[in-house]
Amino acid sequence: MEMLIWLIVAAATIIPMLKLLPHFGINKYWAIGCVLPVITIVLIWMMAMKLQEMETR
Repeated sequence: MEMLIWLIVAAATIIPMLKLLPHFGINKYWAIGCVLPVITIVLIWMMAMKLQEMETR
């Protein structure tokens, strides 16, 4: 049961990341790494850094 919940949460994270990552200059296939929570945090951090960089321009 826990595995099913984990897969649902992973899918709910991967699908939006596939669309968001290319806007920040990151290859969309990195979204598959969102299966691991650590990679999800790193990708969100990278997106935040790119967003701050865009705001300063």
